[in-house]
Amino acid sequence: MGVRGAGGLWWGTVSCTLFLAVNGLYSASDDVIELTPTNFNKEVIQSESLWLVEFYAPWCGHCQRLTPEWKKAATALKGVVKVGAVDADKHQSLGGQYGVRGFPTIKIFGANKNKAEDYQGGRTSEAIVDAALSALRSLVKDRLSGRSGGYSSGRQSRESGGGDKKDVIELTDDSFDKNVINSDDVWMVEFYAPWCGHCKNLEPEWAAAATEVKEQTKGKVKLAAVDATVNQMLASRYGIRGFPTIKIFQKGEDPVDYDGGRTRSDIVARALDLFSDNAPPPELLEIISEDVLKTTCDAHQLCIISVLPHILDTGASGRNSYLDVMLKMAEKYKKKMWGWLWTEAGAQSDLESSLGIGGFGYPAMAAVNARKMKFALLKGSFSEQGINEFLRELSVGRGSTAPVGGGAFPKIHTVEPWDGKDGELPVEDDIDLSDVDLDDIWDKDEL
Repeated sequence: MGVRGAGGLWWGTVSCTLFLAVNGLYSASDDVIELTPTNFNKEVIQSESLWLVEFYAPWCGHCQRLTPEWKKAATALKGVVKVGAVDADKHQSLGGQYGVRGFPTIKIFGANKNKAEDYQGGRTSEAIVDAALSALRSLVKDRLSGRSGGYSSGRQSRESGGGDKKDVIELTDDSFDKNVINSDDVWMVEFYAPWCGHCKNLEPEWAAAATEVKEQTKGKVKLAAVDATVNQMLASRYGIRGFPTIKIFQKGEDPVDYDGGRTRSDIVARALDLFSDNAPPPELLEIISEDVLKTTCDAHQLCIISVLPHILDTGASGRNSYLDVMLKMAEKYKKKMWGWLWTEAGAQSDLESSLGIGGFGYPAMAAVNARKMKFALLKGSFSEQGINEFLRELSVGRGSTAPVGGGAFPKIHTVEPWDGKDGELPVEDDIDLSDVDLDDIWDKDEL
């Protein structure tokens, strides 16, 4: 990724103070079961058990204080109720799937695993155990009255609905290589048989996921299907022995089996992970025209705008050091798919004023939601650590925001892009003093 001239933020309240990043809060020796996108569907969704699941972030102070109580509750409920934990800072797709916007968030997965309930009780082990036993009592009574207490993966698929198949690409022996093998995109391909019951259960989930993935990745991850009973060359080539079999194809790599869950949300989560892993880092663009600002900010949920010191204050090496910090942060947060922009102090003074920067304190950084015309300012240091803490707070819904001055972006001046060189002071006209009578000047001064 390089630097070149270019040719719905929300912040909610979160009951969590920010701490420096630490390791995960739970280990294999605890009775708390660590959950990830890989095992969540099998352990929780397909389970007949009642589950209490904490979505946490290792750096979250409230999460850290909850940890010993959560462990106590897990030990007390062992063999009765399952107690799990998801590092939602690490597995953001899983947290997003269940609408997690703050830490810690605790959810109860009971009879209907598709409709988890929010736990709103106390944060002591006693309160957690009481709530678990109450939920368990309700689940048992439902079963006693004849209402089902769980979902198999097949039943869940049938009941969770789906969409039409318009975004699932049908592939054949003749079209496969042209579309998949020679593509720069990522492909998730389902090999199915029309008579297969599991395939029929998967079909609405696959179709719904295909539409969502197409929209969120802008077509860079594709979902496809192959009737393996008709296209037997492909089935033989990839050793298909059971249905449905899902394989992931990426250019230049051997295909790998998809072994995740079979719900729409499971499939979408894996597709988004594949997309972010393969996506190039976002470009860092200099604001040299109104089009650059508008195009970038309109196309992204957030645009991160930095105002760097004047080139005469830093020289090329100083400016490049600031740009390098931004590039590293753009790489670190590329899964967010934010836009990244920068300008020189004074080049876009109206924009600075609208973002509360106003001609001092360089370098400065603002995160702007162009849809809501709100922004947040970096209050810490313009360093990897300072910017990381700023962006991490935004990621979990923390941060103080303000409306963009005037309710809209101001006029953006068209300027020449930085040429990568040190700045030069303006050349002043030479003054010829040969005809000036200095003695006469001194005489006047003495008067």
